[in-house]
Amino acid sequence: MRIILFGSPGVGKGTQAKIISNTLNIPHISTGDILRQAVEEQTPLGIAAQSAMKKGELVSDEIMISLIRDNLIQSKCSNGFILDGFPRNLLQAKELDELFDQLKINDARIVIISANEEEIVRRLTNRRACKNCSNILNYNDIKGLTACPICGAEESFYQRNDDKEDVIRNRLRIYKEATEPVLTYFQDKKNEIYINGLLTIDEVTKNIIDELEKAKGNKVIA
Repeated sequence: MRIILFGSPGVGKGTQAKIISNTLNIPHISTGDILRQAVEEQTPLGIAAQSAMKKGELVSDEIMISLIRDNLIQSKCSNGFILDGFPRNLLQAKELDELFDQLKINDARIVIISANEEEIVRRLTNRRACKNCSNILNYNDIKGLTACPICGAEESFYQRNDDKEDVIRNRLRIYKEATEPVLTYFQDKKNEIYINGLLTIDEVTKNIIDELEKAKGNKVIA
């Protein structure tokens, strides 16, 4: 099963990608996770991407396309994959189409998770990270706590730059301008699946699996 997971920042793509990856036993290719790790390690890719990411802007097409190509040609993707965070504009979509042609991939499904903008802003501004263990927590769950409930570190909570309202709204603006037109490009291929992202995590997962099974015509999990 080959899946391209689509939706605006904060809609829950990362959470669902990890669940579906484990459920279907296919690799989760998250450009966001790979880039954040590169920034932390200050690799050449991380240094190049760091400035744009801090502002909530998109990393260059050249970096992203090279990264995706290098992953999809690996043997781990021979039986399927979940692509999370790519493509984000028309150029990337067309490059991905060309890459799929080269790899003889013609059965990819576009899963589009949606949620309204104010709900996304509320979700992301409520996130806090632990400086010690790096886990992401909801502010409402840790309000009044002085120690991280996961690792026990004291006074370790902070709000990541990515989770500040001005950065979030800038990312959403960029999404609308650059990424939403990609949906029009993919609509012609009639392989898209729309999912309501305002439901619970379990409900969203079930709806994704159900729709994939309908599209494939049989069970996608044993």
